[in-house]
Amino acid sequence: MTGNPSLSLDLVSDVRQLVAFPFMVNALEAGTIVAVLAAIVGWYMVLRRQSFAGHTLAVMAFPGAAGAALAGLPTALGYYVACGAAALAMGGRSRPTMRGYRTETATIGTVQTVGLAAGYLFLSLNTEVLSGFETLLFGTFLGVTQNHVLVLLAVAVVALAALALVARPLLFATLDRDVAEASGVPAGALDVGFLLILSVAVAATSQVTGALLVFALLVAPPAAAQAITVRPLPGLVLSVAFGLVIVWLGLGVAYFSPYPVGFWTTAFAFGLYVVVRVGVFVGRGGARAAWTTRRGGWVVASPRAGS
Repeated sequence: MTGNPSLSLDLVSDVRQLVAFPFMVNALEAGTIVAVLAAIVGWYMVLRRQSFAGHTLAVMAFPGAAGAALAGLPTALGYYVACGAAALAMGGRSRPTMRGYRTETATIGTVQTVGLAAGYLFLSLNTEVLSGFETLLFGTFLGVTQNHVLVLLAVAVVALAALALVARPLLFATLDRDVAEASGVPAGALDVGFLLILSVAVAATSQVTGALLVFALLVAPPAAAQAITVRPLPGLVLSVAFGLVIVWLGLGVAYFSPYPVGFWTTAFAFGLYVVVRVGVFVGRGGARAAWTTRRGGWVVASPRAGS
């Protein structure tokens, strides 16, 4: 249809189209902030094997926003209160394993179930919220204002500063909990503290991506980065780079297509993860192609065999 933005072979011209509108500038700024925040916090989340806990916090953003709207309060407040309360409820409710990770217990699943039920209850009690139901679940990059960007920036700075303060002991406790505790590291307090930081990251990101799509930025970039390298600093840098590429591509392609930003963001996140995993597998020679025949069956030998 005449007047619709169209993609051309001139990249500079296309970028100029994107930044010609204030709403797209706000979307790019907000997307950049949440991509960096989610990628860094998500890197620790994936390393600690707390993806289920992160998903539960993302789900809790939905009843938080719906409940705040029902009470006549800012939805942003609902995001933070609900996610923070869920983090406290889950903190310390899991048992340590031999490698220092925290197994996810029925408490996390219970919190998630109650949160979903509460969210639907709040929606049924407030019909006005139904008009923004899709926004709560799938977000809206294009509805972000300059004030939202500033608030997101402030929250991201505080969350990342808090994470920086506990980064080394948190990494120590994650990799070897027993030794860390023997060295005086308060592993239990770090568990709760990290969940609170994660809840802030989820609440901030959910305001842009929605409660359901926040997981795309929280898991895919860190998981792809850790598939490439286990070293902390390079892994964090890669995670941030992947997150930025996903958000920028998602916003750019959505601007020139009739499909929503959330779809493109999630699609690029999934595609990136698949490409990285396949690339790493092929780069290592298909598990070094170490196939051996044993007792009439095919067995994959250890990747380190023969090295």
